[in-house]
Amino acid sequence: MKSCTQDDISVLSADFSIDVSSVKGVCPVGEAYAKQNIADKKIPVLSCEGACIRGEIARLAANIIAQETPSFARACHAETFFVPHSSMLSWVTGSDKVIMVDGCFLQCHGRVLQNLINEDKVIHVEPYSWHLDGEHWQVRTCVALMVPACRSGLL
Repeated sequence: MKSCTQDDISVLSADFSIDVSSVKGVCPVGEAYAKQNIADKKIPVLSCEGACIRGEIARLAANIIAQETPSFARACHAETFFVPHSSMLSWVTGSDKVIMVDGCFLQCHGRVLQNLINEDKVIHVEPYSWHLDGEHWQVRTCVALMVPACRSGLL
């Protein structure tokens, strides 16, 4: 099976928007979590949540980065993107930098994020491009390369 790369895609979409229905309230757990991370000055880590292996790698990589780097914490992409009055969005928009672990070159979540915060604050990480052994993705190897960079402040 051939893997899909940016070179394989020739269609360019125009900028577009979607309507999102209003929401009443906030997630109580998300609110407490985001407020604690704001107080602790943690750096939010968002990831692709796609159903393919690349999305899974991105999600796992983001979880490991956040677990193994004390100054980072996972942020909820859904609450960040779709609950505009949430503390989750306040945490992400108020942070000096945000780690975005993209699943592939489409950078779906990254493209949304760059419209919420200054793109200079977004650090895009693409774990799938760091190590490929034949047809098998090596998640731990990718993350093993990223965690020291996160700890040392390179990311």
